[in-house]
Amino acid sequence: MMVDVFTPWLKPVYSTVDNLVRPLYWFSNIPQRVQEWSSSSVTSRSELESENLRLTKESLIYYGQLQRMSDLAAENLRLRRLLNATELVMDSVLVTEVIGVSANPQRHTLSIDRGSDDGVFVGQPLLDAEGLMGQIITVHNNHSTALLITDSSHALPVQVLRNGVRSIAEGSSDYNLLSLKFVSPTADIKEGDKLVSSGLGGLYPVGYPVGTIISIEQEPGDSFLKISVDPSAEIDRSRHLLLLYTSRDGDGDLDSTE
Repeated sequence: MMVDVFTPWLKPVYSTVDNLVRPLYWFSNIPQRVQEWSSSSVTSRSELESENLRLTKESLIYYGQLQRMSDLAAENLRLRRLLNATELVMDSVLVTEVIGVSANPQRHTLSIDRGSDDGVFVGQPLLDAEGLMGQIITVHNNHSTALLITDSSHALPVQVLRNGVRSIAEGSSDYNLLSLKFVSPTADIKEGDKLVSSGLGGLYPVGYPVGTIISIEQEPGDSFLKISVDPSAEIDRSRHLLLLYTSRDGDGDLDSTE
């Protein structure tokens, strides 16, 4: 002990002994190291199942939110198109939303969330971002019913945008089809012609898009052409619509963004 305290002679011995004993320490700690590794790396089956269930639920939630975002993006696009449509309308308009449709496939009507409290009246024109949709036939305090131009009982005076040839567009009980009546085979009309409201009859104002001629047929012995028209408005798809107020309605002070 005196030699160890007062001389450095034993330090090489200590270094040699330490190198010899160190592997023994390492091997003696193997069980503890294995236990620590297993506790941090190995998870029980129940924990794995619980974690998998949690991740599955989160995935479903995120997918649901993603679908809602897609719907919101589509709705935003429809509203922007509707807003752009108001810039082309010379009359005052009131934005409304579809809240119901007729359950009868032969009856093309829909309900909107505007009524007499909002200044809606019977006979008022209704349009979407693409063209004329129909007219109001029943008004209540906070909702109304509209008859669509594709209803078989509906007739609309129209004219060919290219040359002003006039005709009557009638509904066919098909959301994607109108027909022109009483058009002579000698009339200057052809496929692809655009139709707009003529303003005759005083119900619909002049110049609003109605549809595009998609076929013209003449059956033997028939005095008039059989003409099919594709409606401009998205009759069975539009959700946000415009109620139209003309200057003669006395409601020109309505704000088109209301």
